Amino acid sequence: MKRIWLLFAQTVTVAVAVLFVVGTLKPHWLDRRNVLPTVVPVVESPGPISEEASATSFREAAKRASPAVVSINTSKAPDQTQMADPWFRFFFGEQGQGQPQAGLGSGVIVSEAGYILTNNHVIEEADQIEVVLNDGRRSTAQVIGTDPETDLAILKISLGNLPVITLGNSEALFIGDQVLAIGNPFGVGQTVTSGIVSALGRTQLGINTFENFIQTDAAINPGNSGGALVDIHGHLMGINTAIYSRSGGSMGIGFAIPTSTARSVMDAIVRDGKVTRGWIGVEPQDLTPELAESFSIPSGTGVIITGVLQNGPAAQAGIRPGDVVTQVGDKPVSNVSQLLSAVAALAPGVPSSLEIVRKDGKQRIQITPGKRNLPRPQPNR
Repeated sequence: MKRIWLLFAQTVTVAVAVLFVVGTLKPHWLDRRNVLPTVVPVVESPGPISEEASATSFREAAKRASPAVVSINTSKAPDQTQMADPWFRFFFGEQGQGQPQAGLGSGVIVSEAGYILTNNHVIEEADQIEVVLNDGRRSTAQVIGTDPETDLAILKISLGNLPVITLGNSEALFIGDQVLAIGNPFGVGQTVTSGIVSALGRTQLGINTFENFIQTDAAINPGNSGGALVDIHGHLMGINTAIYSRSGGSMGIGFAIPTSTARSVMDAIVRDGKVTRGWIGVEPQDLTPELAESFSIPSGTGVIITGVLQNGPAAQAGIRPGDVVTQVGDKPVSNVSQLLSAVAALAPGVPSSLEIVRKDGKQRIQITPGKRNLPRPQPNR
């Protein structure tokens, strides 16, 4: 009897020890509550996402910005002159005759008054423009004005209770900041993609006359043009405009016009019906390292003037071919794009100053810019 009692005590001791070890290392083995049969083993979330975890999500930014991003459908009547050509009909037949050309893009509602920012190339030459809101409402849009040199256009619709995006400060963006691109790519419906700011101040891309692009790797595809580039707060930072692609789809290199540029263009168009820019009548060229060395200035500083228009503002101010412009007003310039943008920002008829470098040193020249009206005659060399 004593031996049986000893054996029982040892068994209980071992069982308690095993339970202790299992309870310490694998407590879920002992908890059989709410266990449902499953065919596929999965890992499930323990519960609702906490506020701390949701801070890494972009859902609030998308929720704020998406309602103000619209789809833009355009149509253009067929070229009747081409259709009337007997040789055209001989080679191509009657197919497509009378069918309008359709286009697709995006836009951003920026005012309760119905003003919409988009790209000029989205609505260029369109006969009819229809705006489709995210809530399903549709409206014919009126073109308030366009600015082909920045590829921007302002539309207006007449609807009430419009969702409006909050404009952000694009000058406060830094490389590496997270951004979202919102638009209607390929007509599949509103889409949100994410990425970062890959570069700032991109110029010399040959897209627009005046370039100062935000580069991003957020996916931008055909149909996204005119859509919104927003920050993590849902604030508008740019208007998606173009991509670099060998296939026609996104390759992670997209470009957006900064909100600072878009807002100034919009204000000018709404106020004056057009954008008025300064002009001085010169033909500039980027400064090569060899020329920079000959002028004893650092490479990448300034733009050399290779031609000056007779009787133009620059000629009247005394600027000559061979001068190197290093500063316009208080803005330093290091390439042709920066010079064009700095001069364009000058108010026509209002005196300003240019800093130039000649063989005999630096000089400050007073100049009164004229009004930029294209096309201009070629300057004399």
